[in-house]
Amino acid sequence: MLGPFLSRLIRQGTLTVIRPDGRAENFGAGEPHVAIEFHDRRAMLELALYPEFKLGELYMDGRLTVERGDVADLLALMLKNLSAARPARRLRLARAFRRATRTFAQLNPASRAKAHVAHHYDLSSRLYDLFLDRDKQYSCAYFPAPGATLEDAQAAKKRHIAAKLHLDRPGLKVLDIGCGWGGLALDLARDCNADVLGVTLSENQLDAARQRSRELRLTERCRFELVDYRALGGSYDRIVSVGMFEHVGVAYYPAFFAKMRDLLADDGIVLLHTIGRTDGPGSTNPWIAKYIFPGGYVPALSEIMRAVEKSGLMIADVEILRLHYAETIKEWRRRFAANRDEIARLYDERFCRMWEFYLAGSEMAFRHDAQVVFQIQLVKRQEALPLTRDYMVDAERAARIAGAARERRAG
Repeated sequence: MLGPFLSRLIRQGTLTVIRPDGRAENFGAGEPHVAIEFHDRRAMLELALYPEFKLGELYMDGRLTVERGDVADLLALMLKNLSAARPARRLRLARAFRRATRTFAQLNPASRAKAHVAHHYDLSSRLYDLFLDRDKQYSCAYFPAPGATLEDAQAAKKRHIAAKLHLDRPGLKVLDIGCGWGGLALDLARDCNADVLGVTLSENQLDAARQRSRELRLTERCRFELVDYRALGGSYDRIVSVGMFEHVGVAYYPAFFAKMRDLLADDGIVLLHTIGRTDGPGSTNPWIAKYIFPGGYVPALSEIMRAVEKSGLMIADVEILRLHYAETIKEWRRRFAANRDEIARLYDERFCRMWEFYLAGSEMAFRHDAQVVFQIQLVKRQEALPLTRDYMVDAERAARIAGAARERRAG
């Protein structure tokens, strides 16, 4: 069953399949050339029957290994060919079924949301130290120029977001939904004189963010709480959410934006930063849903817009970040590989292979499979922002100069 499937699929490049008995067969022609080996016959059948799930599972279990190239090369080859070919009928049916049932797969009420977050974000803090930047930004960086380091690109991302929030006066109340380890919230409090509340459902992230706030002596201006956004009250001048919307679930989009409307001051601004898909609504890869992000979903812009239009909020600006996340994850993969031995001691080899597959698959999805990042600015009133986007450029430039001066003083 696997041979006919690969014969139809591989048109660009070559995939060599080594069977458990040592026999090898080539599919496609030319470069790139990747070779995989199966270590039991059942693995070949499982991959043929359920490739979107079993490729990752077989790799993490060591039943399939990459003998020429690496897992990133394999996934690049597969995704490039998948994007160029019409999927097999059974794959189309499987995807149609997942889309039809995605409301149940993305079931994410407050009672389950914390468990979904803990599955991924409450892993060892040391793990994230070993592949993220120093500020522990676990979202798409912003590369303003080729050759920027990951640290520089993540700092640029925060400046880019701050500029879109238009923090034009001190003392603005800012809500950071899904604040991670607190880096953005702390910068907004320190550099923009904002009064920031960061909320998360990860206990590990909460502890780290509070510790950082104490160390920077920002506790009066930057607080962190363990709370679901749906339980929040009050009014905020600015609301920002970076890398959290992917965990909301399509069925909850109307409630999410209604909550943003209720929390936002009349002259306020929302900045939503989320991974998105450019090829229309879909469903979550089943391997990712089981092993990496249970309840997660990457939205199409049309799905977001439909919910926003009914919420009482107005879209003021949309930017598409192309390939920035691919470059971000490329550096995460490099750092993960450099620290692989320590990560294996934290967990085990299976965990390392699982994360290698996750990181490689994510990078290649941004390179070859219609994934991008949306930055969407929302307001209640048209006059909440200047008439042109010049204010963004001016604020970003000023923040870059101030940051450079601060680093010189610190150095």
